[in-house]
Amino acid sequence: MIGSFFRRTTALAAIAAVVLSGVGCTRGVPADVVEATRPFTLQFWGVFDDSDAFEQTIARYRALRPHITVEYRKLRPEEYERELINALAEDKGPDIFMVHNTQVAEYQSKLLPLPASLTLPVREQQGTIQKQVVTVLRQVPSLSIRQLQSQFVDVVAEDVVLPREETTTGGGRQTVNRIYGLPLSVDTLALYFNKTLLNQAGIPEAPRSWGEVQAAARNKRLTVYDASQRITQSAIAMGTAGNVERAVDVLQLLMMQNRTTMADDEGTVSFNRRPASAVGELNPGAEASVFYTDFANPVKEVYTWNDTMPSSLEAFAGGRTAMFLGYSYHLATIRARAPKLEVGIAPIPQIGDEINFANYWVNGVSTKSEHADEAWDFVQFMAAQDQAKTYLDATKRPTALRALVGAQREDLDIGVFAAQALTAKSWYKGHDAAAMETAFKDLIRDVLANPSNPQQWVEIAAQKVAQTYSF
Repeated sequence: MIGSFFRRTTALAAIAAVVLSGVGCTRGVPADVVEATRPFTLQFWGVFDDSDAFEQTIARYRALRPHITVEYRKLRPEEYERELINALAEDKGPDIFMVHNTQVAEYQSKLLPLPASLTLPVREQQGTIQKQVVTVLRQVPSLSIRQLQSQFVDVVAEDVVLPREETTTGGGRQTVNRIYGLPLSVDTLALYFNKTLLNQAGIPEAPRSWGEVQAAARNKRLTVYDASQRITQSAIAMGTAGNVERAVDVLQLLMMQNRTTMADDEGTVSFNRRPASAVGELNPGAEASVFYTDFANPVKEVYTWNDTMPSSLEAFAGGRTAMFLGYSYHLATIRARAPKLEVGIAPIPQIGDEINFANYWVNGVSTKSEHADEAWDFVQFMAAQDQAKTYLDATKRPTALRALVGAQREDLDIGVFAAQALTAKSWYKGHDAAAMETAFKDLIRDVLANPSNPQQWVEIAAQKVAQTYSF
């Protein structure tokens, strides 16, 4: 369990709490120990989270390792990647920084993988007759891949464990798997619904399948037109690329649920392929693309959305759409904009076996860090169950740790998201997530503009995404 691993590392850190904090004499202390315990600061960069989300964790870590100060800096989403890349290029970047789960492979060369052990100062008792407490450097075991797989929800290992070519003791080369970051939270897509609008339409429960979503779209009390046949109220905000929040995620989720293999075991893009088990004229990826865009296709019975509508988040908060596909972080915005809206949150609709879509950030250590062992020590400390819970309570985010899923299930705000993390999937391992996003948005627009040959557009999208794998 996660407790056993982190209790061991925390115990060692606790022994180090009295390590040369600046008030004791260093006479007779080995030079390497003196150097290892000189005061320094770890720089930690993130996005979305305010500094108060980490205050308690940083304070607890400082109590355990008083020679280390951790400074957190929040950057705006629109500036984060540019500022980070520029800072790293100038050797002025942070020791620890956040990376989106779709960009771990993209940032692999800038991230230091977690070593098997960390060299850290420890206070221990020595001597037999005349005992004394001394400070020594010890090798502290790190989180293993096996522990990662057992303690975190499955999608985490799928995203943060990457192959790396390393030199063997004999001078040869071998490929090994390494951990490149640890998350504190894993979010998933869920179905927000307007209770009032569904009640008025005679729909007692939120749709549980995509067939039920289609039926809701055909419900004329949910999809409402004015005298000019313009949509004034939508059943669900879905079908376009530009005004649907995380439209790319929604389409990819539909592909995965429709048994599309997004990329094969060799790391080759494959969402354009037709498996031998497929039925019908289209491959699963093309079928999902048509299904998604039908909601914005005026000739379809499920037509309920179009490009003239506001953003899906704005439409939902304004009561102009009955259902909205979003993440847990959208809830605060909805409540701020529409405090009187009767909002319900339901699991994302399914096709067959439950498959959900993961969206989250991981904390990694820069290859440029001068205190890499300590930086990884802090990243692991943050991910420990007690510290993660403090962060999750402060931010109201769903957990990445299996041990905390049970308690979060009962939370009315994040329970759905936390439970779905157990069956969440992720797939992208290319080196340009922005280009991948653009390719999928182009796919949506192309299928809407010319729905007669969706397979052609899926092939083009696959070619574009494949180019980001060949760096």
